[in-house]
Amino acid sequence: MTIDVFWRLPTHGEPDSHRSRIPYRDDLFPGHDGQAQGELPAGYSYIDYLAEIARAAEISGFQGGLIPSFPMTDEPWMISAFLARETKTFRFMIPFQPGFLNPVVAARMTASLHRATGGRALYNVITGGGGPAQLWWGDTVSHDDRYSRTTEFLDVVRGVWQGQPFTYRGKFYQVEGASLVDPLSKEPFPEIYFSGSSDAALASASKHADFYLTWLEPFAQIKEKFRRVRERTAALGRQIRCAVRVDIVARATEEEAWREVRRGFENVDPAALQRFLAADAGDSIGAQRQRAGRPTSLSDYRDLISDPNVWTGFSLLRGGQTQGIVGSYQQVAERLDQLVELGTDAFILASTPHLEEAYRVGEEVLPLVRGHVSPALKAVG
Repeated sequence: MTIDVFWRLPTHGEPDSHRSRIPYRDDLFPGHDGQAQGELPAGYSYIDYLAEIARAAEISGFQGGLIPSFPMTDEPWMISAFLARETKTFRFMIPFQPGFLNPVVAARMTASLHRATGGRALYNVITGGGGPAQLWWGDTVSHDDRYSRTTEFLDVVRGVWQGQPFTYRGKFYQVEGASLVDPLSKEPFPEIYFSGSSDAALASASKHADFYLTWLEPFAQIKEKFRRVRERTAALGRQIRCAVRVDIVARATEEEAWREVRRGFENVDPAALQRFLAADAGDSIGAQRQRAGRPTSLSDYRDLISDPNVWTGFSLLRGGQTQGIVGSYQQVAERLDQLVELGTDAFILASTPHLEEAYRVGEEVLPLVRGHVSPALKAVG
């Protein structure tokens, strides 16, 4: 079995290591107000930096990269278009919430990007975690209805992609005789990575997703989640693959890796620790699962070690998901191999800073992961 491995582009900015909270090579980073550390060379911009990361991932064995979409990021559709001419094989995993984009427009945008790049676009469908984050977008639709809306959205995108007049009358979308014109309709339909842990999410994923995507969780929980989504998909006569999104800290030795985490933890503001402990997951089942088992107090980075080589404090260092893998190159590869044995078909990996770590992970970890084949070798094979 061949495993696909994607990297991540820090459109939200990033520090120069897990130990810092100061923006580096950009002026964005959650929780920080002010300019980036140091001055960028004349004529060199954050887009140039993202292009360097994409090229580094491309030559280091990654299939492509996730381009995050949050209130504090640049827009991933635009970033993909900018970077398309800077890369040759790098695939753009574009996250978006279907409720904020007309499905016919989305189909045209995707087919156009496919046509311009040789089919290098794919979807990371996000239905939203509710609470203040959802209201930021002006979205007041309830949890289960958001997944119903997502299902209808993808119904329409698939329908218009067939190149024949398509009519649809749903609760959220109605179209009359819509279609993509040739040659856009001849472009391959994009692969869909789909996130969500609730029953409503699994129902939508089983109908449309090519890959069911989850954050890292305790391995037994991931195995059970994969079983549920595969059973529901098989009941519809379809097959689905599974993927895990996870941050890693990989070093030559385990001691070096944990030293990086310890130094990062020691630089976290005490107020941030309290917010971390008290954070509300909203109505996102995935976020609630991430927060399960969190300690009631924190005095040491080791309080957040949940399993061998698994640390549950990554959101303290850069925001986002909480659980990640820490260890030597061999140990990180072994944990990824364990996830493959549980049914994982693809990974989205990340580490800070993303440029240097793309080379490190590509050269030191990926060759040790069972089933991974570089894109260049795939093309030859």
